[in-house]
Order: sequence, then structure tokens, then C-alpha cells
Amino acid sequence: LPADEHTPVAYCLYGLHFTVAVVLEKRFGSVPKKFGIDRIGLTKMFSIGGLFDVLANGELPSGFKYKEAVLAFMGGVWLFETYLEFRQRKYLKKETIPVELKDVISETSFKAGRAYSLDKWIFSQLTSMFSLAEDILILKYDVMPLMWKWTIAPVSMMFAPERVLLTEIARSVLFTVGFMVAQMIIKLPFSIYSTFHLEQKHGFNKTTPRTFVTDLLKSIMLMMVFTPIIEGLVIPIINYGGKFLAIYLWGFMLTLAIVMMTIYPVLIAPLFNKYDPLEDGPLKTKIEALAARLEFPLKKLFVMDGSKRSGHSNAYMYGFFKNKRIVLYDTLLKQCKDNDEEVVAVLAHELGHWKLGHTICTFSTMQLVSFLQFGVFTVVRNTPAIYSAFGFVDRPAIISLMLFQQIIAPVDHVVGFLHNCLSRRFEFQADKFAVDLNYAKELSGGLIRLQEENKSAVNIDPLYSAYHHTHPPLVERLRALNLKKTE
Repeated sequence: LPADEHTPVAYCLYGLHFTVAVVLEKRFGSVPKKFGIDRIGLTKMFSIGGLFDVLANGELPSGFKYKEAVLAFMGGVWLFETYLEFRQRKYLKKETIPVELKDVISETSFKAGRAYSLDKWIFSQLTSMFSLAEDILILKYDVMPLMWKWTIAPVSMMFAPERVLLTEIARSVLFTVGFMVAQMIIKLPFSIYSTFHLEQKHGFNKTTPRTFVTDLLKSIMLMMVFTPIIEGLVIPIINYGGKFLAIYLWGFMLTLAIVMMTIYPVLIAPLFNKYDPLEDGPLKTKIEALAARLEFPLKKLFVMDGSKRSGHSNAYMYGFFKNKRIVLYDTLLKQCKDNDEEVVAVLAHELGHWKLGHTICTFSTMQLVSFLQFGVFTVVRNTPAIYSAFGFVDRPAIISLMLFQQIIAPVDHVVGFLHNCLSRRFEFQADKFAVDLNYAKELSGGLIRLQEENKSAVNIDPLYSAYHHTHPPLVERLRALNLKKTE
């Protein structure tokens, strides 16, 4: 294969040619002359090294209008999601409780949830329009290239020009932190309104102004600590990764994900919340018995002071291998204080995800997607036309990642939808797992209680739910639970 034909398009065409030739040979015992192929050359090309040669040397078309395509996609997504939002609004405005919930949800709870959902709907439309306008202005007026250019002066005072790698890392850190802090400041009024008006109006907000400011400062501090470390490692990988860049970058991101999952609950989460061991009592005994029954290696049970900020409730588990931990929000314990079995049933559902391998499956699937995307990133990294389309003169590593996120956005939306489909399937399976443990009644009661206490919507448009939600609507889950209980 000639060197100048090592492009993704040529690779796909020759791959199709090769497949047709093999099929013909298998079917008829020989290949027509017009399908003659160099088996040695194609075998080499289809090897792992050949594949990465194609990615390392390939680039996207130079005449394509990348910025205009990204802007058009942004507008198209906004129009589609707005269409879904107005579909959902019709359901939220319904004044009748679904038949399946008439005997289990009070009229008062239904009206409170309906009012909360409608207020959130209005707020989400405002934030959505603002975000779209912000993104369009940033791209249209080349805000990112300007910010990148502004990093030259302060960094030049710290490093000599010949220290190319250190200069790029310093500029990248300054650019990233500055851009993210600017984003936080721009969105600050919306965050304040959401916390101190919307959530306050519906009885959920417990955050004080002091806690709000402290959380903001802690977030900025963590950003300033981790950004230099992460970018100081990822930039050399991108610059010197060569044809195996996709493997190195994926390996680094995988390691980073594992490290963050390890240190977050130990070092980062305690900066924002207090974690106390669950007190001895009937609930702790029942949870430990359930863990032992399922051979779940439970090491510690924590109660988190979620009520410090919000009245919403939740529970989750984390940890690797034989060191698993479960965290219960104190708001969950308060809401279910008269029925420990409902808390245990909710945990039976969560442990079902672990027992059925859902966590590993989801993590592995997303890692596969990430690996494939990094393969595409290699090609994007090699395309000068993309940088110039967005106003950049040079091709810094961190900018290539940011532009790649813009280019790959259509794929991300498809992957996100498929992830939702998989997640919803797993939720039904975890519900069935709890039913098989004889927690059907308790799980139904727990789900209903959580729905009421969190004032969640009960009338949901199916298309809206399929696009946005990782969990099926309550009505669908109760219907499935009743069916499994009957079986």
C-alpha cells in the first residue's frame, strides 16, 4: 500500500476490498483477477502495528468547515432537546395521578412534585438557552485562542523559550484553570438562584451562604492542585506518544480513573461532608446480614451528613476487591426511620448491580469506548485544518483535547443514549434481583417513598425519559416489580 494512501478512508476502502475478496474465495474457491490483492501487504496493514500506522499518519479533510459543523450540531441538539422538553412539559402539566400510583401517592405529594418539576423545567430552559448562547459566542469570537495567546506573557517570565515542554505545560495549566474559573463565575448567578431560591422554595435547600462559598473555594483549590499534576503527565504523552498514542493515552486515563476512585472517598469527599460509622442497631445488623448472604465484602458502613446541604436522599457503595463500603445519606435514614426493611431493600437493589456484574460491565464498556475515541483523537491531532478553523496558530496538546471534544460531540450523544438504554436494562435486572431475595413489597415501598420525599415527577414522556434518564420511570419499575412478584 503506497505511503500516501495511509489514511482512514483508504484503510476502510481496502478493508472492504479485502473482505469481499475473502468471501469470494471462501464461496467459489478462487478470487477473480479484478479482486487480486497483495495478501502479505494487507495482512501487515491489518496487524495492530499497521492499524496504528494508519491512525498516526492519517488526518481529516482540510477543506471541511469544522467550526460551522460544530455550531450547526450545537443548534441541532438544542432544538431536538427543546422539542423533548416541551413534550415533557405536557406530561408535567397533567393534573391526574397515573393509575398505578393512585393508591400509593397522596394528592398532596403529587401536587408538590408537580409544582417542583414545573419550576425546574422553567429554570432548565433558561440555563439551556444561556449555555447555548455562551458556547456560540466562545466559538464565534475565538475566545479560547485569545485566552491561549494571553498565557504567553506570564509564562515567559517563568521559563526560558528553549524549555518548550515546561512552557507548554505551564501555559496549558494557566489556560485550563483560567477558563474553568471563568466558567464558574459566569454560571455562579444560576447556581445561587437554584440553591437559594428554587431549592429553598420547595423545602430542599439546607446550604448556608457560608457553606456555599466554602464549597466554591474548595472546588477551585482542588482544581489548582490536580490540574498541574494531570496536565503535567498527559501533555508529554500526547507530544511523544508516537503511533501508539491511543494506547498510552487510554492507559493513562484508565490509571487516572482508578486512582481518583481510590482517593476521592478518602481524601476529597471528606472535605465537603462528614462520614460517621452507622450506629449499632437493627438496621446495621440487617445490612450486614444481607452483605454476608450475598458474599459482599463489606468493610464499613457510613452515614453521610447530606442534610448539611439538601433534603434530597441517596445511598451508594464504593471500593475495590475485598474493601467495599456503603454510604447512606442521613436524609434517607430520616425518611425511612419507621421502616428499616425499605432501606435494606434499596441496598439489595444496589448490591444486585454488584452481584450481576453491572458495575464492571459499565466500566469496561466505557473504557472500550474511550480507547476507540483516543484512536480517533490521534487523527484529529494530526489535522492542522481543525486548529486553524477554530482560530489556533499552533497545535498545543491540551487544545487538541478540547477541540477533539467538540468534534466528537455527535458520537458522545449516541454513546450517551446507548449508555442510558443499557443502564435502564440494568435497573430492571437489579430490581428483579431484589425481588428474588423476597424484597418486592419493601422495594416498591422504598421507591415510592423516595419518589415522594424527593418530589420527583410521576408523569413522564417516554421519549424524553429514553433520551435523558438512566433509570426507568417509577410507573414502569412498579409495573415490572408487580409482574415479577406475581411470577
